[in-house]
Amino acid sequence: MDGKHQVLQEYFGYDAFRPGQGELIDALLAGRDAFGVMPTGGGKSLCYQVPALLLPGVTVVVSPLISLMQDQVTALKKAGVAAAYLNSALTQAQIDQVCRRLLAGEYRLLYVAPERLLADRFLAVVQRLDIAMVAVDEAHCISQWGQDFRPSYLEIQDFLASLPRRPVVTAFTATATQAVRQDIVRSLGLRNPQTFVTGFDRPNLYFEVQQPSNRNQAVLDTLARFPGRSGIIYCLTRKNVESLCELLQEKGFFATRYHAGLDPQERQENQEDFLYDQKQIMVATNAFGMGIDKSNVSFVIHCGMPGNPESYYQEAGRAGRDGGPAQCILLFQQKDIATNRYFIEHSEGDDPALTPEQAEALRKQSLHRLRQMSSYCTAPGCLRKKLLGYFGEQAPDRCGNCSNCLSGQPPEDATALGRQFILCIALLARENRAFGAEAIIKILRGVDDPALEWLRPRRLDCFGSLSAQPAKKLRQVSAALIDQGYVRQTEGQWPVLELTEQAPGLVTKSDHLWIKPLPDRRKARAALPRGEADGALLVKLKEVRSALARQAGVPAFMIFSDATLQDMCRLVPRTREEFLEVKGVGNVKAQRYGKAFLAVLSQWEGPEQAEGR
Repeated sequence: MDGKHQVLQEYFGYDAFRPGQGELIDALLAGRDAFGVMPTGGGKSLCYQVPALLLPGVTVVVSPLISLMQDQVTALKKAGVAAAYLNSALTQAQIDQVCRRLLAGEYRLLYVAPERLLADRFLAVVQRLDIAMVAVDEAHCISQWGQDFRPSYLEIQDFLASLPRRPVVTAFTATATQAVRQDIVRSLGLRNPQTFVTGFDRPNLYFEVQQPSNRNQAVLDTLARFPGRSGIIYCLTRKNVESLCELLQEKGFFATRYHAGLDPQERQENQEDFLYDQKQIMVATNAFGMGIDKSNVSFVIHCGMPGNPESYYQEAGRAGRDGGPAQCILLFQQKDIATNRYFIEHSEGDDPALTPEQAEALRKQSLHRLRQMSSYCTAPGCLRKKLLGYFGEQAPDRCGNCSNCLSGQPPEDATALGRQFILCIALLARENRAFGAEAIIKILRGVDDPALEWLRPRRLDCFGSLSAQPAKKLRQVSAALIDQGYVRQTEGQWPVLELTEQAPGLVTKSDHLWIKPLPDRRKARAALPRGEADGALLVKLKEVRSALARQAGVPAFMIFSDATLQDMCRLVPRTREEFLEVKGVGNVKAQRYGKAFLAVLSQWEGPEQAEGR
């Protein structure tokens, strides 16, 4: 067994690496810069933690959030790895103690916030250390064209230049288009990095889009699928977080809240309640979640559409990090597009470090990503294919694990409706008029609106031509026309629809326009059930885990993940040697916790054991 596999088994309890992990680790051990693009929950942290235990010296991990550092350092210590972090949550005395132990050679990994890299006191310490590797987590934060740009990340290159010897440098991200990947490599100064893109797909995640008229009721209906399970509900605004959290608490759910308007102490307390399973549901804005390594999240519900696919996939990916089946449900309404457009128009480009040209380019890029996100919400085909295609990855036409694939309803041919849309836009253009989608839908449906009185004397042929069609279906037609390239939506505060060069193809040629059929009033088909572990044994093992977590003062999933407990149920180990065969059980954890779990497992008599007597 080579060194990296020995470390993997000894400290982390796994027998094999996931695709791409072993090759990336080999590159780092050979002294080569590396860049890993792996989905959320895809095992990025192991790619720098394993070589950190094999390389001589200290590995510095640049991490953007306090919670991320704390969780990873706690988990490493539980696995028997000497690690520490430096951030603003520590007192000066605690910082001094960490620095003394660093200089004494007691730590292999040091997590640090990017804002601290160029501080004089920190530089004075690290320049006396043998820095073997610098790992940059959430590397998309360095790109102005990414979804979460942080100017402090731009200081990483200066930090590297300040070191007596340039170490191996590696960077990781979960969500980055090709343009953002190129920007990361350039901005970090990676030297001929070996790049590993392991694929964005998370096969264990089920994706679903609903378009409910009442989102609160849709949330309640959806939560009925997950009795007693842990999950996150994202809302677009603080006001929505407050009202939904209050509703859930009134309905008897153990829910808490998180948004930037809360006092920092309350945010921390609420986050810990969720991490430690004191509260099962976290209702939050997008201020919550980056770096939250909670493995037993069974569902993520978006009560409102995020502004871009990167944010959506990153937030949805917080479900099922232990590899078990999990669900990602997006509750979309047309007004979400306007809400996100408002956020973009009133916030993009506010960074004083950006030139006016850069700010405008950033705003246009954000509007483009918004159109891609709204296209996902109305897509008639496979949702997984739509998401993966955005990141440049090919996927089959059907995944068999999303609401569109499982609906049993084929896409609907809306060519005739699309032609009426195109005719209306063309007739308006002859009148030197242009409108947004909602106004055009009113014209097509013949809605009596004072703002459209000017149309009456002109007797447009298209007025009322689709009066029998529901507005919701015509919104889908509008979105499909844009998505499939027949119509473009202009930029600016008041966007209007214009025809593209492709538009005649839908009118005069054999082109077809496909839309997602409206769901019937019957309850939508839920995700297909996957194989579940023995329920009664799993409950007992969770009780043991909870007791151990309380004694250690850590979240339960840091003892063992749900996936590890399910593997125990599958294998039912009776001895310490058999216990080490369970995925996620290493020597350190077997020594600490094996006795408690084996006390239950060795006495367990399930159906298979009973039949064997």
